[in-house]
Formats: sequence, C-alpha cells, structure tokens
Amino acid sequence: MNNESKDMFLSDQALGAVMMALQNSLMEQSDIVPVLKGFKMRMSEGGLMVMNPPTIKLSTISEEN
Repeated sequence: MNNESKDMFLSDQALGAVMMALQNSLMEQSDIVPVLKGFKMRMSEGGLMVMNPPTIKLSTISEEN
C-alpha cells in the first residue's frame, strides 16, 4: 500500500487563511480554535484549500488635523 497518496499539505491559500485567523484572534483577543474547527477544506492540486477563509473587519480611523 502506498501511503504517499494519503499525504496532505496546506496550500499557500490555506496557510494565509490560518494566518488571517491568527491575526484576527490576536486583535480581538479571542479563541482561535472555533475558527479553525469551522474551516471547510477541499483538496486541490495545490494542496488543501480553505473554502471559507476568515475575513477581517477594519474600523475606520479618522485623523484630526
């Protein structure tokens, strides 16, 4: 039996999704585990892809002159 066919790795997109989840967790001081557990992943030629990557909401900061 060839075990290489069962090996999986993160694509660059999936790695970016993990990093975005980590950054968001640090900014909001929240638990990252539910976000990671909620990832829907699919295998592609480039590796595992996250089908529902996290989004980061930025607040607008106004400058007083």
